[in-house]
Amino acid sequence: MRTASVKRETGETQIDVSVNIDGSGKVQVKSGFEFIDHLVTSIGKYSMIDIKIQSKSLDSISHHLIEDVGITLGQSLDKALGERSGIRRFGYFAVPMDESLSCASVDLVRRQYSKLNLRLKRKEIEGISEEDIEHFFRSLLENLCACIHIRVEYGSNDHHKIESAIKAFAVALREAATIDERTGIPSTKGVM
Repeated sequence: MRTASVKRETGETQIDVSVNIDGSGKVQVKSGFEFIDHLVTSIGKYSMIDIKIQSKSLDSISHHLIEDVGITLGQSLDKALGERSGIRRFGYFAVPMDESLSCASVDLVRRQYSKLNLRLKRKEIEGISEEDIEHFFRSLLENLCACIHIRVEYGSNDHHKIESAIKAFAVALREAATIDERTGIPSTKGVM
């Protein structure tokens, strides 16, 4: 089983994340932010990864908790993927959500790069600042140690843009992490 647990304890937060890449999409999360919980639940549901997150703010600063949830979730996914042998490696998916359309491309090579364009217009979405929502995405993507591009193609509702982006990422991640029995190390270099 491709599983991992990561704990992050700082002077600002205490985060404990467990994941099972080969799960069924079961999610338990109480971050203190309903919209972040909704995004994490969407990641689990559409990637079919089991996720359990326990978090506690020690300084009551929302930015710190949102950032550390993203960091720890990304680190736990990276750890659970291990050497990444036998995976498909690449995943791509487009998700429409009403008037919005988002695309995500994932390469689970062990080189960190991310490009994110959510095209958000409002300064606050579901009680969270736009910059903290973007920072959650970036913290997650950077700590997953992969090459990931997520782009909102169009849309007028920021909530729909964010949801379509997270769902596109989740399905692309599921595709990339899928075991392919014909593959050893999925790289011409012989290492990831």
